[in-house]
Amino acid sequence: MKTLVTGGGGFLGSSICRQLLSQGHEVVAFQRSAASHLEALGICIVRGDITDRSDLLKAADNCDAIIHTAGKAGVWGDRTQYWQINVEGTSNVIRVCRNRSIPNLVYTSSPSVVHSGSDIEGGNESLPIAKHFTSPYPATKALAEKIMLASNRDDLQTVALRPHLIWGPGDPHILPRLVSKVRGGKLALPGPEKLIDTIFVENAARAHVLALQELQGKARCAGKPYFITNNEPLPLGEIIQKLLAAVGIDVRIRSVPTGLARAVGVVCEISWRILPLAGEPPVTRFAVDQMGTAHWFDTSAAERDFGYRPGISIAEGLQELAQSQSRGQTTFF
Repeated sequence: MKTLVTGGGGFLGSSICRQLLSQGHEVVAFQRSAASHLEALGICIVRGDITDRSDLLKAADNCDAIIHTAGKAGVWGDRTQYWQINVEGTSNVIRVCRNRSIPNLVYTSSPSVVHSGSDIEGGNESLPIAKHFTSPYPATKALAEKIMLASNRDDLQTVALRPHLIWGPGDPHILPRLVSKVRGGKLALPGPEKLIDTIFVENAARAHVLALQELQGKARCAGKPYFITNNEPLPLGEIIQKLLAAVGIDVRIRSVPTGLARAVGVVCEISWRILPLAGEPPVTRFAVDQMGTAHWFDTSAAERDFGYRPGISIAEGLQELAQSQSRGQTTFF
């Protein structure tokens, strides 16, 4: 079977490509930049822009399925860019599936689409999409997920996965951000005692492959969203210390009142918009709300409908992360 992975050269996409290849799929990776690490494996690389339908049409030629991981992540940025990539890009993928008669489509969503600023403890898929967002990232991911699931039909079966805080060797998002925030061996955090879920990258990739297999079989997951985690919620401060220790950084966590941190976030966001200042604010409301609240999820629906269970524990993943760092494969500083 020939499968297109949008964002295939990225962190999650690369893992998905490798797993598909190991199962005998012919894999096409679509992204804007080069991906020599995938080319070395014999994976076809097509470079293009997710907002350009003609690029996507070329990449999807003769494909039997698409796994759509491409998107704009982050806590800050131009709303128009988030809209173009996350909403219009997703709509393009759906249109291309219909144009090329591709029957199966797996979409990478985010648990942040249901986060309304309060604790989520053991949340499941009955949680409604949030009505208000403090960042364009969850706002556009929520709309894209709605569009994706509303597109589910007999001739195009879709599913949305919500992996929570993906980490592992090569992580370009969470770990570099954490490393940059450490000052003198200390890290200030709102809510370090709050329980949160995370997921090792290979587990997140496996969930996508399993969901695709289910769409091609009984399709019990068609038209539905699913939370995907490592099923090992830990206090925020503890998992951050473990992640940083794996890349050679010992850190002491200092607790900051959540209300104070959020107020600082408001001031920073206003300053960055009005002045305007370059880069992203050091503190944002979205980041504070994510860190200052519990958010861990019940993944029993994913296990029931397409057999997802984490195959690599947090302890095993941390060991892999540390080994990759010692080999010089992962460098954050």
